[in-house]
Amino acid sequence: MLAGKRILLIIGGGIAAYKCLDLIRRLQEHGAAVTPVMTRAAQQFVTPLSVAALAGEKAYTDLFDLTDEAEMGHIQLSRVADLVVVAPATADLMAKMAGGHADDLATTLLMATDTPVMIAPSMNIRMWERASTQRNLATLQGDGMHVVGPNEGGMACGEYGPGRMAEPFEIIEAIGRVLANGPLKGKRVLVTSGPTHEPIDPVRYIANRSSGAQGTAIASALAALGADVIFVTGPADVLPPAGVEVIAVQSAAEMLDAVEGVLPVDAGVFAAAVADWRVKRESGSKIKKVKGALPILEFAENPDILAEVSQMKKGRPGLVVGFAAETDDVVDNATAKRQRKGCDWIVANDVSPETGIMGGSENAVHLITDAGVEGWPRMGKDQVARKLAERIAGALA
Repeated sequence: MLAGKRILLIIGGGIAAYKCLDLIRRLQEHGAAVTPVMTRAAQQFVTPLSVAALAGEKAYTDLFDLTDEAEMGHIQLSRVADLVVVAPATADLMAKMAGGHADDLATTLLMATDTPVMIAPSMNIRMWERASTQRNLATLQGDGMHVVGPNEGGMACGEYGPGRMAEPFEIIEAIGRVLANGPLKGKRVLVTSGPTHEPIDPVRYIANRSSGAQGTAIASALAALGADVIFVTGPADVLPPAGVEVIAVQSAAEMLDAVEGVLPVDAGVFAAAVADWRVKRESGSKIKKVKGALPILEFAENPDILAEVSQMKKGRPGLVVGFAAETDDVVDNATAKRQRKGCDWIVANDVSPETGIMGGSENAVHLITDAGVEGWPRMGKDQVARKLAERIAGALA
């Protein structure tokens, strides 16, 4: 997958630096050559000797090493790679990158490079959630840098939450997508996924059984074809794919705001199972159970995201793909939905309980377009995703 590619790996100073030893090995297994660069802090976690031994190349550490300058100056070093990967990208390193600092070898290389850059953030949950870190992340993404992770889980400090560096296999997948020269290279594609949660009170909400698996598979398949994917996801059961821009939301209103915020795009795939209704007046405190008296909930209609995007006068994606999860008269209901919403394609599936599709690992869909109805056999959701991604690539060619 990465045969003949050269990766400039900048190792930041975090506990996750130990994962880079495995990352180097895996990159080489995929045919890539790795040139390692270590910050001063990184050397407190892994040694230059161990990194160099695995990479088969010297681990560069010092901006003012005159021998290295004579052999390969830092400007040349920054430009001989196909991709620069920063892993772990600590809060400090991200702040320096966002601010344009160049006070050591790593940051100087990042300032001087004309090569695509990918970061794999890793830090304590509080540091990750800090407003300044999120501003720095937005700046780096705005500058065109690719981001993989972080994941959610237990940390060395004993806390739990988002901030764990993506695993080496996830970073490998993300690198493959960035370096892919597929038919969707240069195309921006929006994918919505997962359910939405519509709050009743601070502890209760309205939801559905969508796992987000199909939307996640679609985003991954589109990225594998070279697309720049923006993945807007509700609270799904599955982790988002690596190598895509992830925007996490809870409610339908938040999802609509996120969708409008990323337009324009070349195509939009609306796979999310958006709740049709919400409670009109969310309670600010937990609704107490009163014997003999049931609470009365008044409902309001949620925004119709698919219809709003499909019927846009300005900024409408060139291709809008909707989903129709039906339990009866699947094709007829989905065909009517396509006409009513105004989208280009509808992917219809039968989510009756006996099919096991909602929340399951397989899907059986009908693709409904201007050309008619095309039935696909039951297959794994990854296979459905790849087939749909190929059709989208053909439509955007």
